[in-house]
This record gives sequence, structure tokens and C-alpha cells, in this order.
Amino acid sequence: MVVPLIGYLDRFSARPGERLAVKVSSQLAGDYEADLVRIRHADPNPAGPGMKLIPVPASWAGRYPSRDQPVRRGSWGEARGVVDLGAAFTLLLRVQPWKLRAAPQTLLALELPDRCLTLRIGTAGAAAEVVLDGAAANCTIAAPPVPRRWYELALTLGNGRMCLSQRPLQPTWGATDAGAAEAPIAQGDWTGPATVTFAAEPGGMAGHLNGRLEHPLLLRGGTPATLDAPEALLASGRVAAWWDFAHGIEGEAILDRGPAALHGRLTNLPARGMRGSTWTGEHHAWRHAPHHYAAIHFHEDDLEDCRWATDFEVDIPREMPSGVYGVRLRAGQHWDVIPFFVLPPKGEARAPIAYLANTFTYQVYANYRRVEFPESQLARRAAWGAYPHCGNTETGYSLSTYNTHPDGSGIHLSSRLRPIFNLRPGFLAVPDDRGSGLRHLPADSHLTDWLEEKGFAFDVITDEDLDNEGLPLLARYRCVLTGSHPEYHTQRTLDALQDYVSQGGRLAYLGGNGFYWKVARRSDRPHVLEVRRAEGGIRAWAAEPGEYYNQLDGTLGGLWRRQGRPPQMLCGVGFSGQGKFEGSYYRRMPGADDPRAAWIMEGVEGETFGGFGLSGGGAAGFELDRADPLLGTPLNAVILARSEAHQDHFVTVPEELLTHITTVTGESPEALIRSEIVYFETRNGGAVFSVGSITFCGSLSHNGYANPISRMLENVLRRFGA
Repeated sequence: MVVPLIGYLDRFSARPGERLAVKVSSQLAGDYEADLVRIRHADPNPAGPGMKLIPVPASWAGRYPSRDQPVRRGSWGEARGVVDLGAAFTLLLRVQPWKLRAAPQTLLALELPDRCLTLRIGTAGAAAEVVLDGAAANCTIAAPPVPRRWYELALTLGNGRMCLSQRPLQPTWGATDAGAAEAPIAQGDWTGPATVTFAAEPGGMAGHLNGRLEHPLLLRGGTPATLDAPEALLASGRVAAWWDFAHGIEGEAILDRGPAALHGRLTNLPARGMRGSTWTGEHHAWRHAPHHYAAIHFHEDDLEDCRWATDFEVDIPREMPSGVYGVRLRAGQHWDVIPFFVLPPKGEARAPIAYLANTFTYQVYANYRRVEFPESQLARRAAWGAYPHCGNTETGYSLSTYNTHPDGSGIHLSSRLRPIFNLRPGFLAVPDDRGSGLRHLPADSHLTDWLEEKGFAFDVITDEDLDNEGLPLLARYRCVLTGSHPEYHTQRTLDALQDYVSQGGRLAYLGGNGFYWKVARRSDRPHVLEVRRAEGGIRAWAAEPGEYYNQLDGTLGGLWRRQGRPPQMLCGVGFSGQGKFEGSYYRRMPGADDPRAAWIMEGVEGETFGGFGLSGGGAAGFELDRADPLLGTPLNAVILARSEAHQDHFVTVPEELLTHITTVTGESPEALIRSEIVYFETRNGGAVFSVGSITFCGSLSHNGYANPISRMLENVLRRFGA
């Protein structure tokens, strides 16, 4: 998919006095225009308030020259130094190919000034090529490897011959995937300055491997050897270089344990903490047995950073109000809006309410390619003037952690240093016959628009800022609001929110499926998030057994519920049911008349309410949360309302099920498909209000912002912000 005009920023947020770098790729012949807008409402549906992108004067606004900036995807590694191999040596490594193609993929290339050795693998088998003084020699094994099986490859050069062998480490009955071949070569001395490239052609531009590498090792002399005992080889004195990937799993460094110390680095964040050829199942945390995880999984579509040059910078003036803004790019019919968030100055609160933008969730979903995007949705995109690049096409900027790599392995690392299509105002995410089909930032604008319409002063902060600064960022606010889907959190963000509530803060959780998955970050790679889809939960893909621990920090990934922190412990409700993007209504419960909470329902008429809205046509929809005292809902929690009449496509989430007919609570699976609106008080005057539905905020603007959902939230925030 070619995008003529697109960009990204170096950060999601900034404070007054700071700058953001804008990186743009334009394939257009002429200049483009850039200006600043405030993003108040990002829903193009004509049945609602419509798009509200409000121009804001900016010193940097103007015309800029177009330039096409390429994207170099695919992970690989490189090491440089002096090798001392002489005229005879052996190359050993282990490989687990995941997606084989007829065109061979590169495993390792060894380059010296006048000679090069390249080892590759393809559907036909392993192949070696030696280029010496301009003359090429090739050696190919006619033994097709089996995907996802481990093989040891051995290539020996010396005495005018090269010999290549392919040995399966997990023999398969009936398979003929072992083999050997040899070919004549010119004699030469392989000593001198060298570049070693792993999992791609030299320079990392082509030939990317889709699979795992382990223990690349260079031995002096042409005597055959195996990797069954690499430590013994090291003790023999024959090792010239051994890149032991069991070291430095949390980083991008490649350690050479040989005497030459040809250390290297990885590019574009391949997957580490992966099971190697010796994994037995005895250990499941790579920190406990790194040698069981001495494999790196490379992919042709890995992307850590587009590494585009900066086209211009956005200055955040001292007087600029906190809010949601966007850098708008325009040239003819082409346009893009790159969102960012402006916080108040460090250590200040300019409003009593903080809106916590769910940027971790935005990033985890970045460039989510959905399987369902019918022609009717494309027609709606054109009719509404929505963001022009909605759809399920591969963008070229790599996909989300809800997708898989070309080899079928799950994407578990996500970077914000790339264009993110579904972060744009007007992005139509899902089919929605009764509403707009918005998710994430565009859907959260239903809330920010309502706050402005109702006159609530608020500051904007983000998950990333909260992870960096912790409780002090929240403590100065009387009330903190979430958006529609605060699903992904680190331990630091979850701790900060829990401490805030425990110490008297007031939290309004205005979404569904929140505080669900754990993500990891690292201080030296703040733009990268990691999620491991460990057992349990509704998952787009499942992590392999033994691969539940994050490479970035070594901690267990997966559901917070599986780590003893169900969402109910923080906000009183937790994920229970899911269906298509369709909503229903709420019914009042006896708790609505409880004196502790009756003020929330003042002016909310009728036994049922909320069967309307721009998200799925109802305030209770798509992903639903319910209370559960066994999972941590406080005993003083009051259930004000409960959803009902959900469509037949709704299901109970896996972690609630014991069998197909029994659940952890003893209720029927169907009974757990419900959203509950909950209120409870905490120590020191604190309180929590939770709505338990992703589609709730989509109902706020209905009937000119005058409706029961709007009135309920207004009641809550008038008191919480007081």
C-alpha cells in the first residue's frame, strides 16, 4: 500500500517549553502544508457532532518540501572485527526455519576485503556460496527442511573443498531432511578485518530470515565438529568466534565469547527469550536457564524505528493549554493528522480533572489489520470524508501485536516510531451498522468533546508519562478519567493508579476490558512496548509454551489476572464478555437507590437506559466488565445498573470458563455476559466509578448531549471534581 503523504512524531506527548520532532515522507511532486489543530471530536459520522479539528496558530506552520523517506523492515545482526581463521575453518550454527521460500533466506554472511562466505536456507535445503577473488563456488543440499524443526548446519572449508551438512535435531519419521554436499573451491587465507551479518544479506537490505538462529560459531581447522557441547569446543582452543545468544537477552547486543571479541548489535528488534534447540520444558523463565533460550527469532517485517530524518519541529508554547492536538499535513486531496498530547508544565495541575490517554493501548494496537473490512465500510469512508487509509491492507509500516508475522509467529513488540494509521482522527476501525465503528483515540474523542461541551476543565496526561513519573503525576488531581479502552498497563502504571485510589483519589473508569494485559518497557528503549500472549484471555495468537516471559525486563507477561491483580481490585469490574461491535442498554438495579450512590442517578429516568449511541448503537457493548467479590470487587461496592439483551454473537471470555458449561463463579456462561456500572468509596474520601463497557462514551453526545448516560457521568464528575 503506497501512502503519498504520511508522518510520525518522536514522542506521543510533550509539555510547554518542549519540542516534538516531525518526520514526514511525501511522494508528491510539490510541497505540502503543515499546521496545528486541536482534536476535539474525531468521529466523522454525520449522525453525531461531526469532525472537530480546530485550527490553532503555530510559529512552525507553513510549506515544506516533499521527500520520500524509505522504510527498512526486517531484523538482522552485525558484528565487525578481525578474524584469524587461516586457510581451513568450520562454521557451525543451528537454525529453525519458520517460513521457507524458494528464494533462499540468509543465515550468515562472512565478508573479508576480497572474499565472502554466505550460508542460506530455502525450500530445497541449505546452500553455501563462497566468492574468492571474484570467482564463485556453490554447494547445495537437496534435502528440504521441515518448518519449525531445528537443524544443525556445518560448513567446512579447506584443502580446496567446501563441505556442507544439514543434520535434523528432531528427526521426523518419513522425512529425508538430512543431507550433505561438497564442491571444489580455490584455496585462500580467511584472516583479516571482517564483517559478519546474521539473518540477512550484508547491509540488512535483503534476504531476511523468517526463523530462529542459535550458536553461530567459527572454528579454526577443517576437522568436523558439532554444537552438542559448545563449551567443550571453547575449551579446546579452536574457537575463533562464538556468538552466544544466551547472553544479553534483554538487549540488542550480541556477545562473542571467542578470543577476538567480535561483539555486535541487532537491528529492528528481533524476538529474544525464545526457546532454543536444547529447551526441555524444565524451565519457563529465560533468566533461570538462559542456555535453554539461546535462540533469536528474526522476521522480515520487524521494525523498531523508521529512522526518518526530521522535517521540522513543533514548539510547545508556555501558554499552550493541555489537550489533544495534531500536526496536520495537506497537499491537494491528500492529508494526514498526526496526534499528540500536551501536558501541563511539570509539577503543575491546571485543572481539577486529569484525562489519562490510553497511549499504551493505542501503541499495542498500532496498525491493526483486521480481517473484516467490507466494501460497505469503504463506501462509508468516502461518503463521510473519513481518514482515507482505513482498511485491512498491509501498510508497509509493520502491523500490530494483534497480528502475526509472515511466518505465523505472533508480533509481541510494538514501536511508536513509525506512522500509525489507526491513531488518526476519522479512522473507521470496525464494521458498525448502528454507529461509527471507532476505536481508541477517535473513540476517546467522544469523551473529550463531551467534557468541553459540558464545561469541565481538564488536563491531559498519558500512560507513558504515568509510567515515567508514577503517583506524583496523579496526586495533584481530584479526579482521573480513563478513555474507552485502558487495556494495557505496566506494573508502574497499575501501582500508581492503585495508590492514587487508596490514598483518596477519585477514579472514573469509562471503558471496558481495562487493566487486562501486562506490557513491558525498558528505559533505554522507551518507544517500544512488549506483550506476551501467555495462557488465558481472549488472544489474537498464543505465545509458544515456555515463552511467556518478556525479553525487555525478564518478567512474566500475560493477563494481570493471572498475576494476582484482576481489574476488579482497582476499579471494581473486570472483563467478562465480548461480541461484535454492537451495543445494548442498561437496566437499573436496586443499588441505584442506595443512599451512598443515589446522587449518581439523579435525573436518570426510566428502568432502562442507554440503548443509543455512536458506538454500536448502545452504551453497553463490544467488551463488557462485571463485578466479582472473589476477584477483588470491594464489599462496599454498589451495582447501579446491569446490561441485558446482548446479541447472540456475544461470548463469555475464556478465563471465566472451566468447561463449556461450567464457570469459575458457578453461574452459566450466558449469565456472565454483562456489563455492570459500579460505585464504591475508598479511604480518605476516595471513590471509584466504573461503567464496564467500551461503547459507553459513544452515547454521551446523543440527543444534543442530553440523555441518561450524559446525565449520569455529569453527576459523577461534578462531585468527583469538586
